[in-house]
Amino acid sequence: MNRRREAREIAFRATYQSDVTGDPIDRCLGEIVEEMDVRDDVKEFAGSLVRTLSEHREDIDAAVSRIARNWSLGRMAATDRSIIRLAAAELLYHIDTPTRVALDEAIEIAKKYGMETSGSFVNGILDRIAHEARPSVG
Repeated sequence: MNRRREAREIAFRATYQSDVTGDPIDRCLGEIVEEMDVRDDVKEFAGSLVRTLSEHREDIDAAVSRIARNWSLGRMAATDRSIIRLAAAELLYHIDTPTRVALDEAIEIAKKYGMETSGSFVNGILDRIAHEARPSVG
């Protein structure tokens, strides 16, 4: 697994844990990183994603809610909701990450941790967010 994917998975686990337990996301990230032997660059990128989500959570949730009209955030599976929030944070605020990379990584994490339909569900919402946030995308 490449280091960026590892960082995204760690950030997803922290986001999911925070969502389910109500604990602060940075504490969840700290616990996960502590229990794993994680390289500094992986820890740094995971922290960057988590910070971006924390700082822009309201705007990210508003964008997701607007796009996922028939699916309120509360109705989404916690895994899907966490993946979508994190990937949306990357699409909206980490413009150095290529759109296709952010989408593909989120879909792979959804397939690994979510339900059978998670990959296509996550893809549908994130694809619309990407087209709205990055209009020049294919």
